[in-house]
Amino acid sequence: MPVNFSASDLQQIASLGLTESDVNHQIDNFRQGFPKTHLVAAATVDNGGILRLDDKAINRYSKYYQQASSGKKILKFVPASGAATRMFKDLYSFTATYFGIDYNIEKEHPSVKEFLEKIRTFAFYDDLVACMKNANADFDDYMQRGDFSTIINFLLKEQYMGYGNLPKGLLKFHKYGHLQRTPLEEHIVEGAEYARMADGTVNLHFTVSPEHRPLFRKKIDEVKRYYEDAFHIKLNISFSEQKHYTDIIAVDEQNNPVRDENGKLIFRPGGHGALIENLNEQRADLIFVKNIDNVVPDWMKHTTIVYKKVLAGLLLSLQQQTFDYLQTLDRGASPAELKKIEQFAQKQLFIELDENYRKANQRQRAKLLHNLLNRPMRVCGMVKNQGEPGGGPFFTLNTQGVKSLQIVETAQINTKDPAQESILAGATHFNPVDLVCATKNYHGRYFDLRKYVDPATGFISKKTKGATTLKSQELPGLWNGAMANWTTIFVEVPLATFNPVKTVNDLLRKEHLEG
Repeated sequence: MPVNFSASDLQQIASLGLTESDVNHQIDNFRQGFPKTHLVAAATVDNGGILRLDDKAINRYSKYYQQASSGKKILKFVPASGAATRMFKDLYSFTATYFGIDYNIEKEHPSVKEFLEKIRTFAFYDDLVACMKNANADFDDYMQRGDFSTIINFLLKEQYMGYGNLPKGLLKFHKYGHLQRTPLEEHIVEGAEYARMADGTVNLHFTVSPEHRPLFRKKIDEVKRYYEDAFHIKLNISFSEQKHYTDIIAVDEQNNPVRDENGKLIFRPGGHGALIENLNEQRADLIFVKNIDNVVPDWMKHTTIVYKKVLAGLLLSLQQQTFDYLQTLDRGASPAELKKIEQFAQKQLFIELDENYRKANQRQRAKLLHNLLNRPMRVCGMVKNQGEPGGGPFFTLNTQGVKSLQIVETAQINTKDPAQESILAGATHFNPVDLVCATKNYHGRYFDLRKYVDPATGFISKKTKGATTLKSQELPGLWNGAMANWTTIFVEVPLATFNPVKTVNDLLRKEHLEG
């Protein structure tokens, strides 16, 4: 039954670009829930769901990328919204309980002990010392006295360095002698290496939070000329924010709308799946997608650069063949040609031709094949499973019974079903968010990416706000359900290409230190 909203509610809903019907649909999703994804099998190298490329193929696709990308517009798309607060979770917990008296840091907070012991290793160390000096506080003195909470507060609190509230993309991650780089800068350097266009332009697009946009712009103004001169490139950097009309109402455990202390409805961002709207606005022939925190110093970049070119070369090769076959279908494919296209769709693009297809006559088959081939395309890097949380590659069945390759999050899987749990346990690879996308059709027009989302792949989670339990809803994830109806290829990539920074101590791993 629809919720009857007040006039002020409707005004608030309209201010977000939503309608009363939109919000009631969101509430219906809370009431009904989303179906769990039906896994058929884990995609693996052994069953052909993940391609493992030999040295010859790596060389071939890398060269093909260099040739086929000439004259094309290339873009790096980097989700970069959100503060770095979770990176410092252990430090926040420590400062809330540490008073320097009879406190065993090694036992109570081993990660904080490691942080303090190696604090001079971090790229932000010199800034921390300078910040404390400006406040007439001596870093070494505070360390000797064991006043660790104050040191950490200088790092995290907004009136000092503010690292707890800054976006991850603007924290200093890596050292190069006396210079330091942020993830934003590392993405610029990466872009110069594999996303440079023929005229030297490097296009980067960052999705950011509204409150962080001025900070990103300020940093770009500071470093743009330096990187353009250092790499002989011209940077074209743009930003966007999640659309408010992708926000989702929060409800309580009885699925009733929740309000704040002023009586206003509470809306929450719809998760990274909302970024399909932002991706849909990009105008490029080839789009690399990678998260903001998955960067490494220069000495570690070679493998990443090689495989980015390889993934892109494979994509462009498959896209060109797909375009040729679509034109053949437009002209009228002969039975022999149709058979060849069927084999390509099944063997190269992992498209299932179901029973309806097999029952169809030749003209109907040609039309069905055309629809199946004329879709956005992505090639996704997959790394061997090392116990990391997050999504993985699977063969799945959608609600229409169609089998396809999908990236599936654990939250989407019915782990109470032994058969589904067994398939999940058998997964050999996971998703590092390493995508190359092609969003134009064979006529050179852009697909409307919103038409290729599977709306049944959202999911619901619970959060606490004070003493209240709230239910929140996430849209189909950007690389999950938001791309469910794309042509998808999975390729094994080396673990060296995946080095995310989830906690501050991840920066102490050898992959993030000076070579």
